[in-house]
Amino acid sequence: MHNYYQLLRYLELPWVTELNMTNFPTSFTGMIHFEDVKRLFLINHIVLVLSIIPAGWFLRQLHQRGEEWRLIRPAQVAAVIPVFLGVMLTINFNGFFIAFHQVLFRNNDWLFDPDLDPIINALPDTFFLHCFILAFVLFELGVGWLYWRGRHAIHQA
Repeated sequence: MHNYYQLLRYLELPWVTELNMTNFPTSFTGMIHFEDVKRLFLINHIVLVLSIIPAGWFLRQLHQRGEEWRLIRPAQVAAVIPVFLGVMLTINFNGFFIAFHQVLFRNNDWLFDPDLDPIINALPDTFFLHCFILAFVLFELGVGWLYWRGRHAIHQA
């Protein structure tokens, strides 16, 4: 677990600029992949920070105007996305995983050799499957909350 936390620390914290895992050497291409992943994490964090205040303001405006019902249709549409991706994931996780990497990464450095990058043995396909499932569930919960707020507003009116 110590190596996993070292990896997460590198990926999550912008001021941690070097990846050093105590028990796992990392190849040059493995390091490039982790740098690419770190960049995606950073973009995700920036989008979150830049969007949280406008999103909160928007939700507050809807609430103040009594227009939370406007959340219903976007929530219904957004709820379909993880269901569609979940079906694809269930039918062919390996194909989904490959397509995911081809879309997000500019190279094939994500194809790890266990002899050169033993961290891959600690992060098997099932780990990433569970990460996707968790992300989809959290997304659905968020969308469900927006839908509930919209429905609740209608019943309060």
